[in-house]
Amino acid sequence: MARLSVNINKFATLRNARGGNNPDLIKTAIDCERFGAEGITVHPRPDERHIRKDDVLELSKVVSTEFNIEGYPDKRFMDLVIKVQPTQVTLVPDPPDVLTSNAGWNTIEKKGFLREILNELKSNGIRTSIFLEPDEKMVDGAKEVETDRIELYTEAYARNYTNNKVDAIKLYKQAALKAESLGIGINAGHDLDLKNLNYFVKEIPMTQEVSIGHALVCDAIYLGLENTIQMYLKQACDK
Repeated sequence: MARLSVNINKFATLRNARGGNNPDLIKTAIDCERFGAEGITVHPRPDERHIRKDDVLELSKVVSTEFNIEGYPDKRFMDLVIKVQPTQVTLVPDPPDVLTSNAGWNTIEKKGFLREILNELKSNGIRTSIFLEPDEKMVDGAKEVETDRIELYTEAYARNYTNNKVDAIKLYKQAALKAESLGIGINAGHDLDLKNLNYFVKEIPMTQEVSIGHALVCDAIYLGLENTIQMYLKQACDK
């Protein structure tokens, strides 16, 4: 069964659009857990256009499930996560001005850099994950840098799912099987939704965690947050 981690960035985007504290991000995280979420994910960016440093600090006091912090490992980010000590840190290769995560790490070219960062995180008792495209060579590289998990970047899967789901999942299955054979845990995220999530976890049953934000928040507008989380849990667990 894949655990559901709710990415709450979009709630922060909505709050920041008008200033003030509506919606209340701390209450949102607590409610997501109360409604069944098995983790909370945030991605603080340098411009703080959604999640802010202070949000991360306050969330670390109340999140009772798994707290996953995503981001590019510059000094600002590393200082924050070492201070907070979340359950998991997911490294993404985002430049500061990117709209959303749009590529995985090149674990071969960035081998030395990633190994150093991952070792620092693990020495602080933090589980590590790196954002990765479904490429077996990159999975081999992930083993070399000694990450605990990879997060498969599922945008291409989601984009191609409606055209040919068998073809869409093919490279992801290969990458997941390679990771499993190397003893690397498997997470997944980006554009997973109520239409494509269940097929993904059925085809890749070793998936340990899915991180979902944008689609879940969009669905919650129509379906309500509690109902939406329950629907996503059913899709993630029904194999």
